[in-house]
Amino acid sequence: MARKQKTVYTCKKCGGSSSKWVGQCPDCGEWNCLEEAIIAAEAPSNYQPRAINYSGVEAEVCLLDAVEAVEQVRTSSGINELDRVLGGGLVAGSIILIGGDPGIGKSTLLLQALASLSLSAPTQPLYVTGEESPQQVSLRAQRLGLDVHNIKVLTETQVEKIITNAQQQKPSVMVVDSIQTIHTEISQSAQGSVSQIRESAAQLVRYAKQSNVSIFLVGHVTKEGSLAGPRVLEHMVDTVLYFEGDSGNRYRVIRAIKNRFGAVNEIGVFAMSEKGLEEVSNPSAIFLSRDEAEVPGSVIMVSHEGTRPLLIEVQALADNSHSPNPRRVALGLDPTRLNVLLAVLHRHGGIATYDMDVFINVVGGVRISETGVDLALLIATFSSLRNTVISRDVVIFGEVGLAGEIRQVPHGIERLREAAKHGFKRAIVPKGNAPTEDIPNLEIVPVVKLVDALNSISTSVVSEED
Repeated sequence: MARKQKTVYTCKKCGGSSSKWVGQCPDCGEWNCLEEAIIAAEAPSNYQPRAINYSGVEAEVCLLDAVEAVEQVRTSSGINELDRVLGGGLVAGSIILIGGDPGIGKSTLLLQALASLSLSAPTQPLYVTGEESPQQVSLRAQRLGLDVHNIKVLTETQVEKIITNAQQQKPSVMVVDSIQTIHTEISQSAQGSVSQIRESAAQLVRYAKQSNVSIFLVGHVTKEGSLAGPRVLEHMVDTVLYFEGDSGNRYRVIRAIKNRFGAVNEIGVFAMSEKGLEEVSNPSAIFLSRDEAEVPGSVIMVSHEGTRPLLIEVQALADNSHSPNPRRVALGLDPTRLNVLLAVLHRHGGIATYDMDVFINVVGGVRISETGVDLALLIATFSSLRNTVISRDVVIFGEVGLAGEIRQVPHGIERLREAAKHGFKRAIVPKGNAPTEDIPNLEIVPVVKLVDALNSISTSVVSEED
């Protein structure tokens, strides 16, 4: 006997529930925050539950060492940068959620991937669109010059009909664009609401696991940059990818935030062109500004994203503030950490910025979340304050502690080798990252304290008059 269902209204802020919709949450007092949700009522006395997993097989208890560990078979998407972010390719039955700002290239990338997969996939891929007509999808494919004669398209927003069509067509890969436009008959709430997104995604996940179909879900983002809809959506899927960068900028970065089949924080770099998104084989080259005119406040650092090091330019601008509350703006970095580092610069470096506006920018639109950028950020700020130019053949990285100490960061040798490969002559690094063997054509300057790093800059300064 199936269990009956009933409707409750859950608060998005505090999680409190109400049997009917009201304008104000009775628990936390927030307005217009109740969303419809479907829950199961009490089971009848003769109901015998069965433990069924997503694959549709009845669950059994077994010893973990008795489970055979089978290597996951991966299918290449035909786009190397996308395969890198996915951990080596598509895994059968996986659910990939990809989000980003409007117009940044989500649909374009997935259409390119389907066009490549259609040439080698055992069955024809299926593109499900809830926002565009088939004519619009076809026009995009023609504009990109893609061979899409093996791709099937479906315009539908009801998840039950989408799954029914997919069961008939039996695609190996399916794209749902976007999950916010999909609704289910189970819930009576508005399209795009929390309960609609959660229930629709749950049905798609169950179908993917039962049929071994790889599914891409396109997700909208909020003005804060996070995926719209319930946070549980990210927990339901296997992989979460985010597009980074401005839609007006040519370069795009895809970052893996969650990946059950590969490493997180792996990035893929693309360049937008008339033919769609093109892979960038040497990302360090595009993140470096090679202008002949050297300017104060510019420093090159080596970040390590996923499995590869990247050379990135960090820029700083410090100017007198005419406001009682000086501004602190960080583009591509954590603003809170910027305030902490400026306090360390004052306390342990003797450089005061309490009456200065400080602006930090990471060139290329990439976002850096690691602490290895600390030392480069402070030296760039110091360079801007002193109006001095740091030589372009110097590379810097290291974490700065609250006591002014320079801490070791992971993957130091890989960072130094990447710098040497691109022609850098000098590296200011934490003492713990100093290599035991010499790196050809690269002078290593190990530092222990922030003061040591600031003093070492004097030999790396290029006079503006020169």
